[in-house]
Amino acid sequence: MTLSNGLDFCWKISHILEIMKRKADKQPTAAPMSAVAARKARQQQAQAAVTPMKPPKPESSGEPPSKKARRTPEEEEENSAPAAPAEDRRQTRRSTRRKTEDSKIQNTPEKKVKAPASKPVEQVPPLNTSLSNENEGASEEESEDENDIVRENGVGTAQNDDDEYESPADTPALAQEEFPLSRTRVNKSNIVYSDEERLCVRIKDKMSLVLLGHYDLWVKRGVISLMGAKLHPSSRVYRVYAPSTHSLPVIKCVSSVDGAAEIEVKSCHSGIYRLRDLSPLYQRVWNGKNTSADKLTLKNEPQSTRRTFSVLYTSADDSLKRHLRPLHLEKQWSSAIKSLSQRGGRLKTLICGPKASGKSTFSRYLLNHLLSPAPQTETNYFNTDGVAFLDLDPGQPEFSPMGQVYLAHLRSPVFGPPFSHPSLDGSQTGTMVRAHHIGATSPKDDPDHYMLAAMDLMDRYRALLATYPQCSLIINYPGWIFGLGLEVATWLVRSLGLSDVVYMSEKGPMEVIEPLGQAAHEAMVPLTTLPSQPTDFVSRSSAQLRSMQMQSYFHLSHADGLRNPLWLDQPLCHTRPFRVSYAGPNQGIRGIMVMGSQIDSDLLHDVLDGALVGVVAVESSRAILGEADGPSTNGAEEDEKMENASTGGSDVNMEEDQEEQDTNTAKPSKAQQSTDPDIEANITRTRNENLPYLFVGAGSCTPLDPRASHSLGLALVRSVDVSSRTLELVTPIAGSAIRHALEHGSGLVLVRGQLDNPNWAVSEEYYAARAAEKRHRETVEKARKAGNEDLDSAAQARVSAALRDRVRRASNVPWMTVVEDHSRRQQEASQREKSLWKLRKKAYPGSESEGDW
Repeated sequence: MTLSNGLDFCWKISHILEIMKRKADKQPTAAPMSAVAARKARQQQAQAAVTPMKPPKPESSGEPPSKKARRTPEEEEENSAPAAPAEDRRQTRRSTRRKTEDSKIQNTPEKKVKAPASKPVEQVPPLNTSLSNENEGASEEESEDENDIVRENGVGTAQNDDDEYESPADTPALAQEEFPLSRTRVNKSNIVYSDEERLCVRIKDKMSLVLLGHYDLWVKRGVISLMGAKLHPSSRVYRVYAPSTHSLPVIKCVSSVDGAAEIEVKSCHSGIYRLRDLSPLYQRVWNGKNTSADKLTLKNEPQSTRRTFSVLYTSADDSLKRHLRPLHLEKQWSSAIKSLSQRGGRLKTLICGPKASGKSTFSRYLLNHLLSPAPQTETNYFNTDGVAFLDLDPGQPEFSPMGQVYLAHLRSPVFGPPFSHPSLDGSQTGTMVRAHHIGATSPKDDPDHYMLAAMDLMDRYRALLATYPQCSLIINYPGWIFGLGLEVATWLVRSLGLSDVVYMSEKGPMEVIEPLGQAAHEAMVPLTTLPSQPTDFVSRSSAQLRSMQMQSYFHLSHADGLRNPLWLDQPLCHTRPFRVSYAGPNQGIRGIMVMGSQIDSDLLHDVLDGALVGVVAVESSRAILGEADGPSTNGAEEDEKMENASTGGSDVNMEEDQEEQDTNTAKPSKAQQSTDPDIEANITRTRNENLPYLFVGAGSCTPLDPRASHSLGLALVRSVDVSSRTLELVTPIAGSAIRHALEHGSGLVLVRGQLDNPNWAVSEEYYAARAAEKRHRETVEKARKAGNEDLDSAAQARVSAALRDRVRRASNVPWMTVVEDHSRRQQEASQREKSLWKLRKKAYPGSESEGDW
């Protein structure tokens, strides 16, 4: 370009800009514009400068759009700022304009892009499990270190989980945010007494206290509220589980004596904390190092003293820096709970709603409120008959392992998440009246069987009323409320004779609210709509919580003579199995069913080995043939019979003599022998193992009829002994319940459903071996620091070698692979240390009201 052409080009640009300036001066001051409109105006000005041959048309860039666009909070903040003067936004040189635009674009807050849905899971792939093998050198007090974080977030990838998770970009700052927990400050004026096990403190009226861990609570003076229950002074002691996986329960003074309520909190040793040696999911769950409040109450005790609970003022007091929040209810929830409880024994309510809307939390609060051991409530209702809890959610049950629906009779409030009470022992907490094995975490695969089970459980509730006429009913419905699930819900509303229906969402959708409201209107039942109260951030996915509950179920022991349960930390591979015959004259297992499509009988051994199965007692051959017309007896006698058959006082005693455990010693009754011909007609024996494959149906297996069968619980098939024709089962089912079922003519059928694979059981020995090696290393290190001269180096070396060999053998098993890339695992650990998982669940397809939480 020549010099004259260049000067001419610059003159044209300046001329065009002068014209634009004159027009802008004649126009009124521009109104505030959106970030999108401002950026568009700058781009058009730049294009006008580049193409001077086409004079730009006057543009009313200051006019706001006719339809307000949806913006992020950052864009709203930008729009709320006053617009800069027009002269400040103009540039006379194109290079300066481009530089300014780039700078503004970089500084403009953009909408956050969600990371791909990722799940912090413990689930292990069926054939190749990756386990971290990082070094662990922390002391006993710092056992929950960064390496534990790697194992906490799990190994492998979960399969078929409906829940979605994302890790937000700003999570690190949020994870360290100081969030208030307790309103009561522990000091000399409110501490009554304290020692290494107990803490007695006064809580002023309307003040609260939050504890992390597990403890026994005794109310000495005043009245406190805890998870919906109002606890009055008595000699009763309540066991409370407050892990970091859930919102922490709040102890609040609601009625004081001399201005305060007095409570005693005592450490409890239930053994549940020992499960961290068997699974990374149980690590970083309970209290860490002593907080400032703990140190104040333990100032006269040794420095190493630690209780099983810690007092927290804020979330910053947690030594492990976890995302802790208190468990508070919205006012509408509290009002609804109070209104429902006024119905007393006439209450029969169905609680339903979308996933993660707070159904389980609301049900637990309502249950505890009804079971509050108050001398007398405001309505003059004295609860002596307990509360019936009908749990129709097989994916996240409250008092049983997954895959079951059940009816429980509760007599005492429960304080803790489901994995702290995975089964009922028949003691003061409550009993399991009747249960049915669904074989899946969702009823959508076989809704007919699901409805039959629900109706049978309702019949059992009506029979329970003959003995406990003032027993109210709470029905917990799963988050399956769309499509066929909505039809099932409306059918239950019309047919169960309810008194109330509670829907846990105020934001629709209308295609759910309208049919549900119409069904409630036809049944003359009031429909109460409550707002959802989901948890923003979670440290465990639904699949991981199911694994934790399942592992807790198999390690729970209801020892005779003990009020509270105990958890055993022995891996299942070291537990003596329960041997039962599946062939021969003393056959204990009558058949083996596989839910779903029919399989070749030769594959039954592979499908059964190492699987979770439901142990179902078949009361009549009509359950198999689908011709059951109801139980043989009714009323209180039948209810008592089913309670005894479905529950037991303790789990299977794995330390008994093998002769007492072997079901070969239990001879079949005459009633059982009479049903054998009908059962055997539908059984196909496998060629190699002689396993009794029970299949009824065409193409797919017809489930057992709930009216003539019930579930005793779950079992893990550890092996199939072909030579002796026996199955080795590991199960917490009481031996008395199994013997009772056999003696009353019920045949036992194992049902292989579609439950999650027990990958936690495969890796238990590996984690137990690593924990034992770590404890030994720490013991030797402490002895050396203390200058112990009696330390036998040779003996310690032999022990260390034996422990290393145990770890090596535990890591060399099928379906599991140990990853020894320390650098990669440590990088992932540090990244997970800074992040939390945000729960994203959609209430319905296309929902924006409850979509991203």
